[in-house]
Amino acid sequence: MWSGEILVSLFCGFLLYLVYLASRCLFQVQEGHVGVLVSCGKALHVDGREDQLRTLGPGLHWKWPWQTVHKVSMMEQMIDLSGEQGGTTAMASDGTMLRLDSKLRFTPQAAHLHHYLFSMERPVEHVKGLFTCLLRNEIANFDQPETKAPTDLKQLPYLPVRVGSYAAIRRDRRLLNQHIQEFCRAQIGDRYGVRFDGVDLTDILPPDELAHSLNSVMNAQSEAQRLLAQTEAECEQRLLAARKGLAIARARARAVEDEIGTMGGLLVELQRNGTLDLYVERRRNEVLAESRISYIKRPS
Repeated sequence: MWSGEILVSLFCGFLLYLVYLASRCLFQVQEGHVGVLVSCGKALHVDGREDQLRTLGPGLHWKWPWQTVHKVSMMEQMIDLSGEQGGTTAMASDGTMLRLDSKLRFTPQAAHLHHYLFSMERPVEHVKGLFTCLLRNEIANFDQPETKAPTDLKQLPYLPVRVGSYAAIRRDRRLLNQHIQEFCRAQIGDRYGVRFDGVDLTDILPPDELAHSLNSVMNAQSEAQRLLAQTEAECEQRLLAARKGLAIARARARAVEDEIGTMGGLLVELQRNGTLDLYVERRRNEVLAESRISYIKRPS
């Protein structure tokens, strides 16, 4: 007969085995995810259709111990291709090497999960590599708009300059985003089991040499604008001072003219009264009285 301790041990072991079986047979699918069962290495399909997987919605589900479950997020996912490690380098149409920081947004499709799970070993890395190739292709084939020669001869000193690929891409970034989205939707499609939602080119960085040149050009333009503004201010200040000096000189000339006119009228009045000689003699005596030394020339 078995003792009580042996029976208790067997019972505890049986309970632990049941708990282990329950942990192997029960699983939970979170909201926004779906579960796909794989039995002995083969995924379960709907009515034997090889392209339609049997999916399990959110909640608690049961499976056999020999079955495994793949949980797939059906929410929009984002691949960040930015920074020193994730940034993408691409060659533009003029041979300029650009570094692109971008973000790819996609959503797995429930109707095509077979392609997403079992057609690619690492789906996210595969989509990332595919998008990188498509992005480089679009950057390389992104042509600049042709410039038209002016018909007016007056416009000849201001001929439009054909900008480089870096400037054209930064200027027409919205058009480039549109081209990339259309091309990716056409190339990725349903065969990869994802729906392409969009791409965001967050930054376009030129090579170090081009960045240094652009900074030098910007600094030169800033310095030229500063000097131009300073020169204009100095010229305006000088012009204002000249205008004020001219106004003062005109006022002084009018004052002298008025004084001469007044003095001339007084002298005419003195001449008319016969006292001009007396006035001149008195003024002569006043001037001589104020002087320290007087030189008088007498007739010989």
